[in-house]
Amino acid sequence: MKLCLLFTAVLLLANVAAHAQKAPFTAAEMLKLKRISEPNVAPDGHAVVFTVGVVDVEKNGQDRQVWIVSPNGTGLRQLTREGNNTGARFSPDSKSIAFISTRGGSSQIWTMDADGSKPKQLTKLASEADGVIWSPDGKAVVFTSEVYPECNADDACNAKLIEAESKSKVKARTYTSLLYRHWTAWRGKRVKHLMVAQLEDGVVKDLTPGFKFDVPPFSLGGGGDYAISPDSKEVCYAANLDEDQATSTNWELYTVPIEGGEAKKISTSPGADASPQYSPDGKWIAWRMQVRAGYESDRWRLVVMDRESGHINVLTENLDRHVTGFTWHPDSRRLAFTVEDRGRQQAQLISVTGGGVRAMTQGATHVDDLQFTSDGKTLIYTEVTGASPTEIYKASSSGGAPEPLTRLNESFLANHDLRKLEEFTVTGAEGAQVHSYLLKPPNFDGSKKYPVLFLIHGGPQGAWGESFSYRWNQQVFATAGFVVIMPNPRGSTGYGTKFTDEINGDWGGKAYEDIMSVADYVAKLPYVDADRMAASGGSYGGYMVDWIAGHTNRFKALVSHAGVYDLASMGGETEELWFSSWEFKGFPWQNQEMYDRWSPSRSAANFKTPTLVIHGELDYRVPYGQGLQLFTALQAQKVPSKLLVFPDEGHWVLKPQNSLLWYSTFLDWVEEWTKKP
Repeated sequence: MKLCLLFTAVLLLANVAAHAQKAPFTAAEMLKLKRISEPNVAPDGHAVVFTVGVVDVEKNGQDRQVWIVSPNGTGLRQLTREGNNTGARFSPDSKSIAFISTRGGSSQIWTMDADGSKPKQLTKLASEADGVIWSPDGKAVVFTSEVYPECNADDACNAKLIEAESKSKVKARTYTSLLYRHWTAWRGKRVKHLMVAQLEDGVVKDLTPGFKFDVPPFSLGGGGDYAISPDSKEVCYAANLDEDQATSTNWELYTVPIEGGEAKKISTSPGADASPQYSPDGKWIAWRMQVRAGYESDRWRLVVMDRESGHINVLTENLDRHVTGFTWHPDSRRLAFTVEDRGRQQAQLISVTGGGVRAMTQGATHVDDLQFTSDGKTLIYTEVTGASPTEIYKASSSGGAPEPLTRLNESFLANHDLRKLEEFTVTGAEGAQVHSYLLKPPNFDGSKKYPVLFLIHGGPQGAWGESFSYRWNQQVFATAGFVVIMPNPRGSTGYGTKFTDEINGDWGGKAYEDIMSVADYVAKLPYVDADRMAASGGSYGGYMVDWIAGHTNRFKALVSHAGVYDLASMGGETEELWFSSWEFKGFPWQNQEMYDRWSPSRSAANFKTPTLVIHGELDYRVPYGQGLQLFTALQAQKVPSKLLVFPDEGHWVLKPQNSLLWYSTFLDWVEEWTKKP
């Protein structure tokens, strides 16, 4: 018995020692992770190509290269090395790969053999190229290029105007319409057009000649908004041709012959239509659709159109969740799609005629990038968790345990202390159930009392869940010694349309009550020090931090990143005006009472909590004047506060060295105000 007890004690000590030897997962360590994206399965199923990004802190950027792996997980290797190389796509015969490369000094289309040999430059456009896809007959590629509308595909014309504009000493801008700037850039004279290039002779033709708006429209998700028919005769693309681009979300789908010609509108919804995909047999086009005009967060539905009759059938009308992506099954009779649900994203299968759905990735956390092998027997996808970044997996389409194809970060993660997310639910405003995630710090000891850090998500139509962000990484915050709380209050997605829509016109109402209910629950946890809680958030999360500052003193410190402070001025200087006019039922001069009611600036006299204000000068979504106003109000009232401004960042802080400063400043602030007396 004594020997048994001794053996058990030794095992426990060994386990504790092994756990203690793991390195802390700091922001600097996080930047060492390899970032997988853009997987593409070869039509013959012999391989998967994908992009791997590796951060170079010294160069303050990210090196992105094309890698390849076989469907059984062998043969993993890097194919490209010179320049940045992204967006790799197999040719229809699986013998070649097209990709975008900067190795020649500009962004152009290159091809190489499937083994990475014989790289060859396909385009040499002054207007550059991006987003390449193959025609199914292998004779052409379709891509985008930023051209002058008067030049279209005339490269000599584009080159002449690009040179003249770069040499001009006058940098002034003149506008006569809205959406004069977007996200992080002012609108220039060039627009994104859809092009086709023939591989035989390299001739480039503009499929959207004369268009004065981007095709496809700007999207933070990027890509996937144009496709080529299986017979290689037609291209379908998304475009928003409404004159008032700042107030319209009405993306429509158009088809055009691949050799060029008159475009035909095929969609009918007053909301956005996006992500078109032809069925392998060419009988159908599927896409994602929203139905409410002007509401960018309307529920995305999966629809299919019979190309012969033009009849459109909404497949997921009775599924009260967002369809976030999809792919056709090779038999053209079924589609696999992803849906967001309670912080997770799962794959489901549905018939082209609608009806019931079948879960395909039960037990998974957050899957994306769905693709079938050509025989339809295997589903290839990416998966991410709250404790691990993206890797590529495969699973039998008929069910079964998934198998990883890549393990690029496996050894790194094994040597670092990352923990799984926990979940809890509380009763919020009007009796609604509010779901949240919790992460405990490394070497957690339930007998101790820990400080708490609330992370409030943006959107407001967004959600925390089983995902891995490099900008607001919960593991980094937990490593600093905090119990991290990630609430999904009213407005969050993945909990049904009603729950999401209840944020509209009620920004500081039920959502605030939901978060306070979560705070009440957390404060009573036996391992939490209720006197050492901090709250932080970005975008809408920053708004909520600003609102909290004027309505409660329960938090010892606040961090407002890119937060909305004054709704009236925000409504006059943000770019996507459909957002504020939907959320607050009109423009500031049309509904002043609502703008005043929910503006944190109206409660500035109540500010007492020490607050860190962070903003990027290139943020045109929530312009940095919002942060300056907040900091002014804090300083004028002698409230302890600090302002961190990034001249070279927008709504998101992306450059590696800036990211390190962001994390260190953030953590220094909350640690200063939540440390034990």
